Amino acid sequence: MIANKKKFFLGLAMLVTFAVILATIFMPVFGGQNGLDYMDNLYNSISKGSAYKNIKELKESIGVFDGTKIDVTLALHSEKEAHQVSRLFQKAGADATLEGSTLKVSGDLGQILAYCLKDADLMYANKGKKIAGKYDFDEKRALYSWWVAAEKMDKDLKNQKRFKEAKIVAATQKKAIEMAYNYYQIEPWQIGDKYGVVIFSLLFYVVYTLWYGFAIMFMFEGWGLHLGH
Repeated sequence: MIANKKKFFLGLAMLVTFAVILATIFMPVFGGQNGLDYMDNLYNSISKGSAYKNIKELKESIGVFDGTKIDVTLALHSEKEAHQVSRLFQKAGADATLEGSTLKVSGDLGQILAYCLKDADLMYANKGKKIAGKYDFDEKRALYSWWVAAEKMDKDLKNQKRFKEAKIVAATQKKAIEMAYNYYQIEPWQIGDKYGVVIFSLLFYVVYTLWYGFAIMFMFEGWGLHLGH
């Protein structure tokens, strides 16, 4: 038996409303996307917009390494990968000598990193085709090759106890190459461009969660169930 019909049917109406909104969220009514995909893309775009400062900071930091000569040996996973990585260094003005899957690189660290950041910049701006045109292979493969090259350079420079050089290489890998690769083909937005949608989404999440909780509570209370000590 229903002890309090008013509360029970209020809770039921709230639960039905919750279900209708939930079904709508999973429908492609948000510019061809469902609500979850839309919000995921929105916050990815906003985070990308704020991440570009890393590339700007690195461009300023690498200046002190202009004229810093390095000689590193990179043990790559295959001859094909070694050949692709060698193309990057050659384009950056460094000498790259292949010995099977091992690559010996000699060049100006500041110049190498500056060229690498140019590719990261293009990738961040979703201009990957320009990168592919330079190397004659896929732009994502090119950025991945830079990532692998930076990882191997970092390791070899540390073995040489050149820790300052290793640190800037590792920072370039994580803050520029990795960031640009992960955000490729996502449009960057500043939070100010979409602050209305962001505020609405946060408020909606809180209200929608409470709505479900109160719906269940009203239905149980309508049945005559109560919490007690």
